[in-house]
Amino acid sequence: MELMRIWKGTINAETFEFEEISLGAGEERSSVSLPQQQPCFSAASYWFIMDMGTKIVAGIIPRLALLLLCLNGTTGEEVCDSPLVSNLLPSSFRSSSKLSSSHAPGFAKLNRRDGAGGWSPLISDRYQWLEVDLGQRTKISAVATQGRYGSSDWLTSYLLMFSDTGHNWKQYRQEDSIGSFPGNSNADSVVQYKLQQPVVARFLRLFPLDWNPNGRIGLRLETYGCPYTSDVVGFDGSSGLVYRPSLGMKRISRDVFTLKFKTLRNCGTLLHAEGREGLHLSLELERGKLLLLLRQGGTSSTEPQRLASLGSLLDDQHWHYVAVERRSFHLNLTVDKHTERVQIPAQFSNLDIEQLRVGSVQGLSSKGNFHGCLENLLYNGLNLIELAKRNDHTVAVLGNVTFSCTEPVSVAVTFLGPQSFLQLPWTTASPSGGFTVGFQFRTWNKAGLLLTFDLPREGGLLWLYLSEARLRLQIHKSGKALLELSIGSALNDGQWHSVELNSRRGRLSISVDQGEGGSAQASPSFTVTTQSDLFFGGCPLQDDSQECRNPFNVFQGCMRLLTLDNRNVDLIMVQQKQLGNYSNLQIDMCGIIDRCSPSRCEHGGRCSQSWTVFHCNCSDSGYSGATCHSSVYEQSCEAYKHNGNTSGYFYIDADGSGPIGPQLVLCNMTEQNTWMVIQHNNTELTRLRPSPGVDQYLVHFGYSSEEAQLLAAISQSAHCEQELSYHCRKSRLLNTPEGSPFSWWLGGHSAGHVQTYWGGAHPGSQQCACGLQGDCVDPQHYCNCDADRMEWTEDSGLLTHKESLPVRSLVLGDVKRSGSEAAYRVGPLRCHGDKNFWNAAFFDRETSYLHFPTFHGELSADISFLFKTTASSGVFLENLGIKDFIRIELSSSTQVVFSFDVGNGPLDVRVESNVPLNDNRWHRVRAERNIKEASLRLDDLPVATQEAPADGHFHLQLNSQLFIGGTASRQKGFRGCIRSLQLNGVTLDLEERAKITPGVRPGCPGHCSSYGSLCQNQGRCVEKPNGFHCDCSLTAYTGVFCNTEVSASFKSGTSISYTFKEPYELSRNSSALPSSIYSDMTLRGENVSLSFRTTQSPALLLYISSYYREYLALLINKHDKLEVRYKLDSSRDTEVLRSSVRSLANGQLHSVTVRRVAHAVSVQVDQNVREDINLTSDGEFNAIKSLVLGRVHESEDLDPHLARLASLGFTGCLSVVQFNSISPLKAALLHPDTSPVLITGPLVKSNCGSVASANPHAAENTHHLSDQSGSVGSGQPLVNAIRTDSALIGGVIAVVIFVVLTGLAIIARFLYRRKDTYRNQEGKGVKQEDSPDFPFNNQADSQNLSSENPKEYFI
Repeated sequence: MELMRIWKGTINAETFEFEEISLGAGEERSSVSLPQQQPCFSAASYWFIMDMGTKIVAGIIPRLALLLLCLNGTTGEEVCDSPLVSNLLPSSFRSSSKLSSSHAPGFAKLNRRDGAGGWSPLISDRYQWLEVDLGQRTKISAVATQGRYGSSDWLTSYLLMFSDTGHNWKQYRQEDSIGSFPGNSNADSVVQYKLQQPVVARFLRLFPLDWNPNGRIGLRLETYGCPYTSDVVGFDGSSGLVYRPSLGMKRISRDVFTLKFKTLRNCGTLLHAEGREGLHLSLELERGKLLLLLRQGGTSSTEPQRLASLGSLLDDQHWHYVAVERRSFHLNLTVDKHTERVQIPAQFSNLDIEQLRVGSVQGLSSKGNFHGCLENLLYNGLNLIELAKRNDHTVAVLGNVTFSCTEPVSVAVTFLGPQSFLQLPWTTASPSGGFTVGFQFRTWNKAGLLLTFDLPREGGLLWLYLSEARLRLQIHKSGKALLELSIGSALNDGQWHSVELNSRRGRLSISVDQGEGGSAQASPSFTVTTQSDLFFGGCPLQDDSQECRNPFNVFQGCMRLLTLDNRNVDLIMVQQKQLGNYSNLQIDMCGIIDRCSPSRCEHGGRCSQSWTVFHCNCSDSGYSGATCHSSVYEQSCEAYKHNGNTSGYFYIDADGSGPIGPQLVLCNMTEQNTWMVIQHNNTELTRLRPSPGVDQYLVHFGYSSEEAQLLAAISQSAHCEQELSYHCRKSRLLNTPEGSPFSWWLGGHSAGHVQTYWGGAHPGSQQCACGLQGDCVDPQHYCNCDADRMEWTEDSGLLTHKESLPVRSLVLGDVKRSGSEAAYRVGPLRCHGDKNFWNAAFFDRETSYLHFPTFHGELSADISFLFKTTASSGVFLENLGIKDFIRIELSSSTQVVFSFDVGNGPLDVRVESNVPLNDNRWHRVRAERNIKEASLRLDDLPVATQEAPADGHFHLQLNSQLFIGGTASRQKGFRGCIRSLQLNGVTLDLEERAKITPGVRPGCPGHCSSYGSLCQNQGRCVEKPNGFHCDCSLTAYTGVFCNTEVSASFKSGTSISYTFKEPYELSRNSSALPSSIYSDMTLRGENVSLSFRTTQSPALLLYISSYYREYLALLINKHDKLEVRYKLDSSRDTEVLRSSVRSLANGQLHSVTVRRVAHAVSVQVDQNVREDINLTSDGEFNAIKSLVLGRVHESEDLDPHLARLASLGFTGCLSVVQFNSISPLKAALLHPDTSPVLITGPLVKSNCGSVASANPHAAENTHHLSDQSGSVGSGQPLVNAIRTDSALIGGVIAVVIFVVLTGLAIIARFLYRRKDTYRNQEGKGVKQEDSPDFPFNNQADSQNLSSENPKEYFI
């Protein structure tokens, strides 16, 4: 039951508006508007609480609120919403044209009916404009429009431009992208738009874009704002101010500079602060960017340290806001709306400013002095311009400083796109027939036509154009190039570049940036002159005279300072249609935008741009997508395992798209756990001996991962551990008489915290493992080493308290006494389990859902999760805003839809599956939305994308709760499981929220339906609460996915005998065995499979005997072919099946499969055709006794030929031996103590049965950060960690092969006869020289994989 509602009241200039917000499940909203009786304050919002039973007082509350507010006054910012246009004189209005005197611009005032009821131009097109002069610089906060009174004339969209001088206009953009404003839908209603960022300007110009199609352009307008006052100072490039704080001024640890500046120069020093001890902090313009630099030393030759760089195109002669705030070791630089935070180097932290130079630096900077204007220059609250005006003694004026801003008039023109061109007539005639054309341009595009004109005397064309960011000139005639010149480079850098084309006295020359960017000359055999029109930027779409042809791209960019024979072109006359012709231009402004400042490319992606779009190069970043937002790596070893990967090195990205970068770890995937292993710089057992003068031994451990990476990996793991060992002889560890430990270690985040317990004990216990278990060598102590004995002993164990990991350093104290010896070992950090990967919830009905706080992904949002369901539709996720929203849903049994709206209208991205998605198997969804595009990926299907509008809204603004598994309307809910839900790299805890939510259950069982296919070779998938594992007990394989072969190297004396079942108690004198005893060991069929590698011929591979003197034998005969011998009736001869496959004793790996069902036997060798035979015996293999691999010691039941072969044994490799459900080789190698096997002779485990073992130089499996293509994203390990030149490798391999083959030919016979068995390699010893009585070898490194190292096999 809803007990209470909250009313939020908004008070504006005309009405009180209250919105009712429910504090319950009803989601009901209502509003009421009441007339304001006495406005006395600014707009504000207030909250009221009202009981549901007292709604009758709704009319009293607003009046009460008004009374309280009028009594208490207002707080907050000053009101800035006064009308600015209504009281202006008609002379303050200008326009491009007017339909008549009664449609003049002076009638364009809101709600007025004067004249014809508003302004209308003579022609309704996009080249019309209305301008308002506010008389002085004014702060403008809102704009309102209205159609022409009593007409069908109104605007539906428009552009806004602002200016201080009536020239050099700047377009106002919403969200730095949207250029147009919504207009009206009729002639009478008023549409007001509040500017997101107020503008300070004197002039406003409105450009109609669209209007009522059944009328013409008609407009009345109003702007709202307030007066603006400021202190301004102008510098001419040689003038400046110098501020010196008073001697008695108190030193503070915080400095704040704020100012505004405008300039046409792209370099110069704005501020230069001089501190103690020769420290200098400067704020400098370089190529239109603002740099914050630190220097030590007072000359410009001293190399500065760049702290920050912000802004771009700051030489546009518009005001830019700058703030520098220093707080102790940190510094914030703000340029316009963007802030960068940097850390000050320690040597600069005590920067006490003794002098501040503004504008003029007198050789202290290579950028020179500043030329332009500053406004409201404040230092720690002091207005330095005001102090200079008052001739305050702390501020000195240098040179010609003016307290006004004199701005040069520079009219630029913007070429917007494909239809843009500027056509100018050639109005001068040179006596020599030559000419000169000059202009400046700036662009981001690498290509585009700058200038073209006819050559009437030659009948050709001259083209001046950009190609690959170089300036090229080409004279063309009749399909042939008569002349080509090329100069400059990187001319698409957004900077202004000057171009001069000159033809005089038979010489043609061209230069860029007055020759600094390059120049070229030619002396053509023909005269280069013109008397026709010149076309800049492009050509008209329909040019019947063919005097303009453009085979190149159109130019997109800005031009200014156009000159023809050194005479300036008046572009204002062009705009007024009094000179030349043009199309799709913006005159008197440069509309260039730097889309890479600030860069929208994340995670170190490199930003590049053209005039309309930007591009992110994500190579070498570890991330992908249009803005390098999404990680190409999995977040844990657990995730790699469930992609089907086996042990190896992998990059993991613990927070996905978050700020923490990927780290290289070892993923050791065992049958039970998936271990993540992070190494440090010393994991070996390290010896200590007494050192004179050394009381304590301190050792630090540096990890291969960075601090944030380490902590993130530990945090998301279910369990972490680290081995800590101390081997000692008369070297005590923790327990001392006074209670202070001799030794301790530091662990945890940052530098770590002191820990006084040892491996295997509990935190804070000051004990070792033996103290916890009660089995120390001296019961009076809690550590073995504290017994202080002369015999070697040790204290070791695992540290498992995650908050104390990793171990950062060790302090070992009892190492200075005579006779003391010790050794320590700190193992690598090992973790398993991924708490995020298995976090799941089950939604058992369509009306159930989970809710979380609002999702904030304004510019970039990525969402990933896994789901499984039997339903055909349902909403996975939804978050709403006022207009914006984001939603992911299963729209049908084969389709997933990602929908959103950021203000440009709803957009859908769909992925269609060719298999049903409601198959109760896990399916993975990954959605991403950024300012460039939206993408959706389902499982491994191709990604679907939708590009965002180039100039559209891009901020996703949400304000409601985030719904998981349902919607706010409780309709179209999802039934099934959602797992591992992550938003921008952060995992939502579904399980915890599900515990307290009706209709939702935490967790979700049933993983084998999705991951069971990973279990290979008939391995059985076994469910676990969080995941699964493959049961390989009934296979001949082992490993995490039952895909690791079990192989062994056999010598001639090696024998493995597997006994199937011993007979029951029988009479020793019985001459016949009752058949009932062996009834369960009688087979009517069998499946036998194995792999082998040998050069022995003939050779017995496998022998199975029976209590009835029956047998089955697999052997290689003297012709190197396979023979299968069956004797299923002791009274009949052996039946032999000989395979036709040759050369089986060639040392290569071969596989054999034999299957029998009653009389039918089939044999297949490798991938050859299966061979079949029918036996003549009764088809029963009675009373099987044992299976033998290698030498057969009991051969009295064999025929003479087979007996001789059995006595020779087998020399070579056997692998993955399987007889029905029994794996005798696996039992002998892995479970010899619990299996009915008897092993005689040398038996060495090996990987000789692996195909990969043929290449002993195979590199470790590693994911490489530098490789972003193909297999990296899919989780397939990469190889070749060490890159070398392929040609060199080829040469070296050729030489090595030749030498090896020669050597093998000489020693092959010797090696064949060797009888030595292989021995396992011993672990490495400690680093220092071992003493004879030091008993501890270095333990096997945890880095080793779960499988054994490969042993070489020689034939």
